[in-house]
Amino acid sequence: MVSPEGIQDADIGVRDGTIHEIGDLAQAEADEVLAVKGLHVFPGLIDSHVHFREPGAPQKEDLESGTRSAIAGGVTTVFDMPNTNPTTTTREALDDKVARLKDRAWCDVGFYLGASHENVDDLAELEGHPAVCAVKMFMGSSTGSLLVEDEPTQRRVLQQGTLPVAVHAEDEARLRERKALMSPHPSVKEHSHLRDEECARLAVEQIVRLSAETGRSVHVLHVSSAEEAAALEKAKAAGRKVTCEVTPHHLYLSTPDAYQRHGAQAQMNPPIRTAFHQTALRHALAAGLFDTIGSDHAPHTLEEKMRPYPASPSGIPGVQTLFSVLATLSVRDGLFPIQDITRWLGTGPAALYRLKGKGRVAVGADADFCIADVNLNRRVEAGWLQGKQKWSPYVGERLYGWPMHTVLRGQIAMRDEEIYGTPQGRSAVFERG
Repeated sequence: MVSPEGIQDADIGVRDGTIHEIGDLAQAEADEVLAVKGLHVFPGLIDSHVHFREPGAPQKEDLESGTRSAIAGGVTTVFDMPNTNPTTTTREALDDKVARLKDRAWCDVGFYLGASHENVDDLAELEGHPAVCAVKMFMGSSTGSLLVEDEPTQRRVLQQGTLPVAVHAEDEARLRERKALMSPHPSVKEHSHLRDEECARLAVEQIVRLSAETGRSVHVLHVSSAEEAAALEKAKAAGRKVTCEVTPHHLYLSTPDAYQRHGAQAQMNPPIRTAFHQTALRHALAAGLFDTIGSDHAPHTLEEKMRPYPASPSGIPGVQTLFSVLATLSVRDGLFPIQDITRWLGTGPAALYRLKGKGRVAVGADADFCIADVNLNRRVEAGWLQGKQKWSPYVGERLYGWPMHTVLRGQIAMRDEEIYGTPQGRSAVFERG
């Protein structure tokens, strides 16, 4: 049994969907026993950053296929981003997404409320919707139409409501300026140069300043550079209300190797960067800078990704490989103890988003488990992927740490690596007030 404090041998008793007892239960009677001797029982993982594309682009991913992929990766709760079509910026759009979960979602789902110029004055009211995990603000353009690029509107967003504001921090003015630097015959290898570290640093420093001015908590997503990490470390040391996330791909991949090997399959926003920045992020992770790790699961069809740059869209699948990539960095590379995963994918996001009953293996918590063989290593095969897109920059990579079983509120959702039963997911529940 794995927790941030360490690893211990124990039996876990489940009753009515929650953890009832932990200890030596060898003599206890039970309707069903799942024997997992030799495996590690993690709390059901929380991926607080996915783009499941429904409604609007179900050919890329939908709530059924995305949550099935999550369960296959040991993830029992996901938070879905608002850049769908229509965008998740109204109560009607939120209600529609919740309705789409019924009898289709394999794991529990929370939803981000998108901030826009049109709904800025309604954000305080809209964030009261029970399915909302946080507000999402795009400072720089990425996939989708949501963009809040000007400082006055960014400030207004932070002044409306109390939930954390999760931020895509890239400076839009610099992004536009740097488009002129694109070569006459561009290659995806230019992507990291065009969306450079300065784009990210400028935006991070601006949102930290606005957070201090307004007193609003902000959560900086997918930190990609040494400069961002340094700015966020300084902000935290100064007591600012700032938290931050890193992704597996910014920890695992680096340029130019990733572009040479994977082409546009390694293209995302913000981009992967050189080994210098990768090393800085790894050091920051080990030093405790990051509060959460999110997959930024953002699939596109392979046909779209094969278009010549810059027509190739940014984003990669990642929810199913989230745990294995992190386990590889732990078991193979010794970057951090394996139990630290329960902070970034458990207690960290549960506390930040005030997620009820999730993120820990403890009496009274939801009986959500990712049960994994942390020492098993094998190559990722396209046929293993449960989402609609059967490509990934990790296909062919030898990864450690493979989920064997997944349990959601006491119901087995994956048994012996096979999806099991029927979809039991529902809208995530948050503490309010």
